[in-house]
Amino acid sequence: MTPISKTIPQLYETDFVAWTEQTVQLIRAGKFAQVDWDAVIEEIESLGRSDRRELKSRLEVLIQHLLKWQYQSILRSGFWRNTIDEQRNRIADLLQDSSSLKSYPEEVLAECYRRGLKAAMNETELPQDKFPVECPYSIAQILDAEFLPDAA
Repeated sequence: MTPISKTIPQLYETDFVAWTEQTVQLIRAGKFAQVDWDAVIEEIESLGRSDRRELKSRLEVLIQHLLKWQYQSILRSGFWRNTIDEQRNRIADLLQDSSSLKSYPEEVLAECYRRGLKAAMNETELPQDKFPVECPYSIAQILDAEFLPDAA
């Protein structure tokens, strides 16, 4: 075993940036036998999961602020509107960069609504029965840059 093949797995565990740089050098040099392919595969899988997690997180925050906008309308602010716009923009970026995620918001809507609802309840201190049991907005409305729900 060559010295470099001993250090690549160690680098992955101890210095991720050095591991990525070394791995790129090995691949560019065509030294495929020395690449820690299990780690490369793990990182590629992680990238896909990361985008899905980010999309869900942004959808939850977006729903939270839409609920606050609708059910606590007296406290509406530019900050809430900016948060709504920011989440929509970042979701749009994710969907543009990864078209395979286009159906994902619909798939996770119920879960994101539960989480966004919980956050809205925590912030507004309104009881759960003041909010709809199921998400009152379609994915199209949620992602529509012009949509803001009317006051409840």
